[in-house]
Amino acid sequence: MSSITFFFVFIPLLAIILLAVNLIFAPHNPYDEKDSAFECGFHSFLGQNRTQFSISFFIFALLFLLFDLEILLVYPYVVSAYANGVYGLTIMLVFFLALTLGFAFELGKNALKIESRQTYTLHSNYIKINKIVGKPAKV
Repeated sequence: MSSITFFFVFIPLLAIILLAVNLIFAPHNPYDEKDSAFECGFHSFLGQNRTQFSISFFIFALLFLLFDLEILLVYPYVVSAYANGVYGLTIMLVFFLALTLGFAFELGKNALKIESRQTYTLHSNYIKINKIVGKPAKV
């Protein structure tokens, strides 16, 4: 068996074994906070917690994966750029053109714009509390 075939068999087998060990021996204590959606950059206010998740975060995740895969696909070309010649350069230029057109399309559709759900700034609570306590408000 060649070393490449060994790794194609060994690595998935090792991953399955480690996942099985984790499922068997890991403590299971689910609660509501673990099952709720975490939206980075959004501060939850009292009464505004919900289980919905904004689709724009998935778009960001997909874009991250797309450009991460782009780096993965460009790396072999960079390593062997001297041996590729004009044909390899043409293929890479077409690849970059497709990525650039897709990214320009996403920018044109405002796919990267996130709408804020906050109705007031976080600083306004600080001002209200200071007015009640009697301290001067810092803005």
